[in-house]
Amino acid sequence: MKEILDAILAGDTPKEAYAALPLPDSYRAVTVHKDEETMFEGMESRDKDPRQSLHVEDVPLPELGPGEALVAVMASAINYNTVWTSLFEPVSTFRFLEKYGRNSELTKRHDLPYHVVGSDLAGVVLRTGAGVNAWKPGDEVVAHCLSVELESADGHADTMLDPEQRIWGFETNFGGLAHLALVKSNQLMPKPAHLSWEEAASPGLVNSTAYRQLVSRNGAGMKQGDNVLIWGASGGLGSYATQFALAGGATPICVVSSEDKAQLCRDMGAELVIDRRAEDFRFWKDERTQDPREWNRFGKRIRELTGGEDVDIVFEHPGRETFGASVYVTRKGGTIVTCASTSGYMHEYDNRYLWMSLKRIVGSHFANYREAWEANRLVAKGKIHPTLSRTYALEDTGQAARDVHRNLHQGKVGVLCLAPEEGLGVRDAEMRARHIDAINRFRNV
Repeated sequence: MKEILDAILAGDTPKEAYAALPLPDSYRAVTVHKDEETMFEGMESRDKDPRQSLHVEDVPLPELGPGEALVAVMASAINYNTVWTSLFEPVSTFRFLEKYGRNSELTKRHDLPYHVVGSDLAGVVLRTGAGVNAWKPGDEVVAHCLSVELESADGHADTMLDPEQRIWGFETNFGGLAHLALVKSNQLMPKPAHLSWEEAASPGLVNSTAYRQLVSRNGAGMKQGDNVLIWGASGGLGSYATQFALAGGATPICVVSSEDKAQLCRDMGAELVIDRRAEDFRFWKDERTQDPREWNRFGKRIRELTGGEDVDIVFEHPGRETFGASVYVTRKGGTIVTCASTSGYMHEYDNRYLWMSLKRIVGSHFANYREAWEANRLVAKGKIHPTLSRTYALEDTGQAARDVHRNLHQGKVGVLCLAPEEGLGVRDAEMRARHIDAINRFRNV
């Protein structure tokens, strides 16, 4: 790995030289173990500790297949799916690997007693498999996490509808929290030249997810002038939704849980912010009973901020805790678009406020290649900025995942893989200088 890293750090290594670099027999990676998948049984989710289940160890180099690329990973990031993987909930990801492994002789590689996790990366292509023409060894890339087979007609209008659609590093093996990663070549996109490795790695999953959920016609189809309620507006997903709303001429109403997070939203340019903790919004009387009076109070607070208008779109991802309120406060004919359920998957809402007001609930899951490409293009053009707040060493991935699980972070949490320190990999210093305040916004909190 040293020879590979030296070539990348040199910054001027000819691309043709990368194909000649020797590959190691094994590499360093963050894993969970199949024989430990019951280790947290009987525990509440909040009490499970990713530091106990995430291992950093050497694993064998996987075989490179047709249409695939082997990438030297300089940096990666923590997403909530890595937290779920580490907690073995809602199901163990080894069930995903077992199912994928039954598809073909090639996919059997993924069904292993260990799972290399991680759904983001920034790095350099080392090898490409048969049939790959668009990418060459030496290309500096980021990867989105959509893995598809595209052998069914169902996926060709929207690859997210492919019956063999999976999230790389969550439902497949050989993910990005490692020194090397195996991806399909149609996951690759150009690395934004003005960003460091860790900055470039951090938008991937959440930026693409927010783009489809909010901007794409497959999601809410946001337009200029829309009022958009954004839960967790300073977090990994919400911080990109806030930027997309502002860049697209909409008005974000940012919901956060502290004054520090409220200030981050204001720093991004949002003017309408609700600190739900300071205003003591409690949407549940107890674990089984919601409080419609709080929904009503929340709706009144939104109208106070918007000059009497309800929200056109609700950007939903907390799930059970907030979903009843989200349905209630959406305007007649409006849209609730949901991509996750971090507070619980069993949503409850009063259907009268949905059907009688002709509202829509839209499910949104990650993004197709085109949507991911567009989201990355906006980052590369300096229209959308990374929200990286802190970076951990690969050996400390367990602590990073625990911090995300405990909501002790702002924005996105990065992980250095091969990169020996932060700040490396910048190729366009002039453009970086123009956007440096926005790039560092979440670091400065």
